[in-house]
Amino acid sequence: MSSTSPGAAPRRLTAQDFRTLGLAALGGALEFYDFIIFVFFATVIGKLFFPADMPEWLRLIQTFGIFAAGYLVRPLGGIVLAHFGDMFGRKKVFAFSILLMSLSTLGMAIMPTYETIGVLAPILLVAMRILQGAAIGGEVPGAWTFVAEHVPLRRVGFACGFLTSGLSLGILLGSSIATVINTVFLPETIEAGAWRIPFFLGGVFGLLSVWMRRWLQETPIFNEMKASRALAPELPLKTVLRDHGRGVIISMLLTWVLSAAIVVTTLMTATLLQKLYGYTAQQSLAATSFGTLFLIFSTSAAGAIIDRIGSGRFFTVGGVLFGAATFAFYSYAGTSITVMFALYAVMGLAVGMVGAVPYVMVRAFPARVRFSGLSFSYNVAYAIFGGLTPIAVTSMLAVNPMAHAYYLLFIAVLTVALGIYLSLRGETVEADAGIEELTERLARN
Repeated sequence: MSSTSPGAAPRRLTAQDFRTLGLAALGGALEFYDFIIFVFFATVIGKLFFPADMPEWLRLIQTFGIFAAGYLVRPLGGIVLAHFGDMFGRKKVFAFSILLMSLSTLGMAIMPTYETIGVLAPILLVAMRILQGAAIGGEVPGAWTFVAEHVPLRRVGFACGFLTSGLSLGILLGSSIATVINTVFLPETIEAGAWRIPFFLGGVFGLLSVWMRRWLQETPIFNEMKASRALAPELPLKTVLRDHGRGVIISMLLTWVLSAAIVVTTLMTATLLQKLYGYTAQQSLAATSFGTLFLIFSTSAAGAIIDRIGSGRFFTVGGVLFGAATFAFYSYAGTSITVMFALYAVMGLAVGMVGAVPYVMVRAFPARVRFSGLSFSYNVAYAIFGGLTPIAVTSMLAVNPMAHAYYLLFIAVLTVALGIYLSLRGETVEADAGIEELTERLARN
């Protein structure tokens, strides 16, 4: 990381910085909640939005296909929104993404079912899901870019880690709301209309977040580039692909680490605990929520640590701890429920290293194309690796019952390799001294 001028102490985080981080993290949590709440009610949605005489297996496949559509459109939505973010400002796109997510979620809440409008119902459902995918594609890289350009350079890791904690909170919020709905209402009541409640709540709270984000200010770095006419003179993505290939590759590999860690340890493990270790659905979901609490804490901690020791040493050590914690969990989770909960807490802390991933990614691209570079790398890699991980792990389980643990060991080795590479590169993926000096100067003001 670039050093400050002699005698110039780095600026501390101010109350305004914390308000910016809080609003960004809150919006990210609500937007992630809106995006994933669909999966918790997939069975009910399948019954209501497809013909009653359709085979159950086909209905479920089509429902999850609609859910997957949101992931497939993420790269396109992210690239388009990032283009406007690099050309016209981070704040406008940052606010638009959550507005788009809120409106599409509200659309799901009030949408007529198949019984009312026939085949138009699943078509509208796909349309709303596509809008959600486009929104989330712009939200995550936009949020990382936004907070990284607001805080002092030596606090970028903490800012990105804190925001990632907010995204993790959105997952926990979604599972918690789904649990409450399924506990309070009978299955017949849920099908009759109670399933709409979490979508309605998500849309309303999202609109509230849009209103709250009006207090956010454009990033100082973008304002400086605009004033000095240093914005990208051509299509930002063209510049990224032509001049910053190394940054794209490193960012995509780190996204692989992030997506594999979250998908396996958070989204798949509840099912694995039931099928492989004999726990009940309630025990498995409770354990996942418990582990996610530790993940929320450790992502912020990871960002604070990487600010102090740098990305090379962090990911070298973090990869080793991640591999040890995940392998221990999946090796001994079946011992007892107490041991399983304790190991899940340790694993949650170790998985929190993903909170430091955006620290490298926001520094991998110069500010004039940062949003586009980060968005392209993250969304394309997440669509590939996030989508293939469940399929690959499930397929390998047919051959080896510890396949999920070995897959995460491979991810740990990849993390260590990336850490060593970053150490050899002197903590920078791409060199852009002018932007680094600009960031330092603005951070000291």
